Amino acid sequence: MELIKVDRLKCKKCGICAAVCPSIVLGMEEDGPKELKGTNCIECGQCVAVCPSGAIDNVKTSISKQEELKEFPVIDEKLAELFLRSRRSIRCYKNVPVEDDKLVKLVNIAHFAPSASNSQNISYIVVKDKKILKKATEFVIDWMEAQIDNPSHWSFPKQVKDYREKGIDKILRDAPTLILGVAPKEFKNGRENTIFSFSYMELFATALGLGSCFAGLFEMCAFDNYEPLIDLFKLQENMVITGAVMVGYPKYKYKRLVDRNELKVSFIK
Repeated sequence: MELIKVDRLKCKKCGICAAVCPSIVLGMEEDGPKELKGTNCIECGQCVAVCPSGAIDNVKTSISKQEELKEFPVIDEKLAELFLRSRRSIRCYKNVPVEDDKLVKLVNIAHFAPSASNSQNISYIVVKDKKILKKATEFVIDWMEAQIDNPSHWSFPKQVKDYREKGIDKILRDAPTLILGVAPKEFKNGRENTIFSFSYMELFATALGLGSCFAGLFEMCAFDNYEPLIDLFKLQENMVITGAVMVGYPKYKYKRLVDRNELKVSFIK
């Protein structure tokens, strides 16, 4: 199947499309770019997106599905810095459900994140059922309790005690929503791609008035393939959990930007 189509009247023969192609699918000839045989297009869409004259199209990433970018960068340096630094890990949530349309927007942005060789392959499960969320916390506590004498993490004894004696949930923090990343078992980049996509999701959450936080203890239990927890979500047989993030409306508003440890950087010139 011919992947690449070039409008020779529009083509400026600048060679940019071939230069940015990560898989060397395109080569340049006298009359412009040409698809090379024996190469593998990863469907990244770079060739179509970069063409200054809109002369190139790719069957796998059609120009008709690419939104035109009016200007770049889309925000200035200072605004970008404030946006990135203002994001906090939220562990206290209002007892208010998050609207489905906002959650769809959230995971939609997540799936635009970069991935290894544009492999993508991450799908999402949005859990809002309070009974399932409570069960998930209980299963993680059970898993942690079984390791009290030799815990995988220093916090296990206190987490278990606080939950058993005081009902304090530090697993899912009483968040109204849990978003799971899932991928095929045989997919090697599942965790890596999930981290990329969840990072996008966590940053975008602030723009929707939402807060989020990686559910690290839940992830530890899931990655240990603790059967009661895995069975709770009724995954397809060939799928595994690759990440988990809590989402909800923040109970409190942060007033300041927190500093980090002193920057350590070196240059090799």
